[in-house]
Amino acid sequence: MDDKEALCFAMDCESDNPTMRNTDNGTFAGYSTPVEHDPSPPTEVEPLTDFTADDAALVEDPVEDATDDETVLVQQVIEALLFSSDVPLSAARLADLVEGYTPAGVRTHIEALNQKYARAKLSFRIEAIARGYQMMTLPDFRDWIVKLNKQRSEARLSAAALETLSIIAYKQPTIRAEVEAVRGVACGEVISRLRDMGLIRILGRAEIVGRPLLYGTTKKFLNVFGLADIEDLPPMEALQLKSASKPVEEVEPIKPPPIPEPPMSQVAAAGG
Repeated sequence: MDDKEALCFAMDCESDNPTMRNTDNGTFAGYSTPVEHDPSPPTEVEPLTDFTADDAALVEDPVEDATDDETVLVQQVIEALLFSSDVPLSAARLADLVEGYTPAGVRTHIEALNQKYARAKLSFRIEAIARGYQMMTLPDFRDWIVKLNKQRSEARLSAAALETLSIIAYKQPTIRAEVEAVRGVACGEVISRLRDMGLIRILGRAEIVGRPLLYGTTKKFLNVFGLADIEDLPPMEALQLKSASKPVEEVEPIKPPPIPEPPMSQVAAAGG
């Protein structure tokens, strides 16, 4: 079959199959529904991933993965030194302690540590202060730090409070005037503070003129100082200051040289 015969054969097949002929109204023969074309653009399909911005940041800046064991060790040493110090440490001082590093290298490691703290969302940073570096908490946690410092100041006993508390503990029940007579200074504010801390309490009133208040220690006092009972206090003799083990050498006083008498001419001039 040549090309002309093949073309005639195809035309005969199309004329014999009514379902494949196209009509004037835009439908195919044998179908009642017209074929419509949707003009709207195809719907975009969302990518099947939950890759977040934080994950992208970690991929773009893999600082932690890129550091070797020596770098990690140096950063840990700097971190331990700053954590243990109560005062700021300069970059030069840190370089001397770490050994083998310059102040510029120490500053680079401190910046890397702060970046690590920020990524981990920790509550502290290494801040430059007083020509050095020191670990400090962020300002967002100021309210909680103030509460902690307040509790510490309330729980700390001054020397005056310890003296007053000792006198009350050994002489209880005692009155304020007796405590002040031993210390030699007024103790009203100190006694009030000891009462607020729960270390002493009012036991009653003395049967003397004016009926002053009697003070004594509490159970909290025993708990704080680790005593089972007030009788476990050390005896007063044990609190006395011991004399020096070596006797003090006696030194003869140095006698000043005798003052010479003035000559007779000066005495006559003075009208003597």
